[in-house]
Parts: sequence; C-alpha cells; structure tokens
Amino acid sequence: MHPRILARTLGRAIVIALGLTSSLAVASTQDATLCLLTAERVDEGETLDEVGKQEAHEACQRALSATASVIQKYQFQEADFAITGAER
Repeated sequence: MHPRILARTLGRAIVIALGLTSSLAVASTQDATLCLLTAERVDEGETLDEVGKQEAHEACQRALSATASVIQKYQFQEADFAITGAER
C-alpha cells in the first residue's frame, strides 16, 4: 500500500475509532462514517457510480460543517478529495 494511502487510512480509522468525538451529533456521525468508509473503498480501488459518489460527497460536506475539530475537518476534506477525485 502506498504510504500516503496508508496514512489516510490510519487517520480515518483513528477518527472512527474515537467515536468521532462529542463534537458531532448522531446524524453527523452517520454522515462522517459514510464519508470515511466510502473514501476507504475508493482508496482500495473501488469505482463508485455517480449516485454513490454524490451521496458520499454530500455526507462529507455535512460532516465537515458539523464538526469544530480541525483534525476532523482535515480528515473529512481528505476523504472528500478521494471520493470526488478533486485535486488540491
């Protein structure tokens, strides 16, 4: 596995393992989980259809806006980049 993908995967796993901290509401936790797990699938080589990509992108955006944590914002933004294929 490429080191950058490994680092992103580890970061996402940490966010999920920490329960996404108390700064996220229950609905936002679902969005965060969808966002991060979808990005993980993309990193593993899965191709998303347009509907799945759009749903995951919207979940990432909601999770991003729902958290005050700079670390979580970074994780959600990285995940969204992986999902949408957007370059920085």
